[in-house]
Amino acid sequence: MQYISTRGQAPAVDFKSAILTGLAPDGGLYLPTEWPQFSAAELSALRGAAYPDVAFEVFRRFAGDCISPERLRALLGRAYDDFGHPAVAPLVQTGPKQWVLELFHGPTLAFKDFAMQAIAPLMAHFLAEEGRQMTIVGATSGDTGGAALKAFAGRAGIKVLFLFPEGGVSPFQQDQMLGLCGDNTHVAAVSGSFDDCQRIVKGLFADDTFRDAVSLSAVNSINWGRIVAQAVYYFTTCLALGLPDSGVNFVIPSGNFGDIYAGHVARQMGAPIAGLTIATNENDILARAHTTGSYVPKALKPTITPAMDIQVASNFERLLFELLDHDAAALRRLMADLEQHGGFALPAPALSRFQRAFRASAVSQPACRDRIARSHAATQYVADPHTAVALEAAARLSPERAPQVVLSTAHPVKFNETVTEVLGFCPGPGQAPFSPRPVRSVPDVIANDIATVKARVHALP
Repeated sequence: MQYISTRGQAPAVDFKSAILTGLAPDGGLYLPTEWPQFSAAELSALRGAAYPDVAFEVFRRFAGDCISPERLRALLGRAYDDFGHPAVAPLVQTGPKQWVLELFHGPTLAFKDFAMQAIAPLMAHFLAEEGRQMTIVGATSGDTGGAALKAFAGRAGIKVLFLFPEGGVSPFQQDQMLGLCGDNTHVAAVSGSFDDCQRIVKGLFADDTFRDAVSLSAVNSINWGRIVAQAVYYFTTCLALGLPDSGVNFVIPSGNFGDIYAGHVARQMGAPIAGLTIATNENDILARAHTTGSYVPKALKPTITPAMDIQVASNFERLLFELLDHDAAALRRLMADLEQHGGFALPAPALSRFQRAFRASAVSQPACRDRIARSHAATQYVADPHTAVALEAAARLSPERAPQVVLSTAHPVKFNETVTEVLGFCPGPGQAPFSPRPVRSVPDVIANDIATVKARVHALP
């Protein structure tokens, strides 16, 4: 299995290199040259399988001969030990043919744990094989940072620094990240937006000298391993629902397009997925692009769903590459238009494919709050604001024969202020091992420029 860059100007690499590198040298994102497949018989044979066993079957199809099956199975067999639910990703029925997929039972109470807990041991294994060290720098809108700090804590030869927008994450998320800082794990607040943090990280990767000097890598959803790990729970959900002939409709809170793109990957591999709906907040670039074909970022609006306060969705580049029939030159032109002219228009054939493959809905903050209240009143289910955005988008869809599954990406306690404001209370995170103990302190705030971040990376112990 080989991986190519969406920008078309970097050599093809294997699974190990794609995971360890994160971002391709030409600034593109890695994709496999072909989609590995599950046959109907292979999927049926996985009914009733434990979550780690399904994860192994998905990962091994992408890993090739980069790791032995025995070692891969052993690493993934331990990856979910710290999850607080025996099903790992349980389904909760909220109505006829309606479910919520709870993805917040990991050690930091967010769906990012699924990927981080899987790829951290894989990366450590590959680095140990090669006797290498690595510096991971990433941008987070709240949950990725905490999940990465937890997963990579204490791993030999790996330093981690995550940037988050000052004032752009919830108090719980900030406290959690600060509480997870350790000898090799670090965070800093940037005076800017999440898009600014992403821009800085991409700038670091674009500097070949710096990149090589610190052995730079990324574990944001631009890392292909993250996408593979998140594709797993689309398979387990379809299996849990009995692989219905009608398929399954998924509704996904979407910001950086990584989680929903993982659903697209699962569908390409043979998972019976009938539909994928993009649920966005008022920073609605994905919904606007889906409706009009115009991919033009607007001024960022801070909302009660900060993980979706994004105007440049990094993983959309992967889908765009497919929509353009793998035409890397055409993609480079669109990316240049985005950088130089502030946006681009999807070509008509690409827009048509986008609209056939996905649905999209943008949800306002009042509608989000209202959905938190209405869902609790109707079903006693307490949703965090991001989940509520997806629940509202799901409620707007016409009834269909296929079961509908909304992805719940974070425990409501991570957004305690909003949930309490709406409902008058917020449930606690439960018992150890997945209940963190945030340590309240003040984050370091650094300037919104690449030079400052470079200096910070060089100063990491």
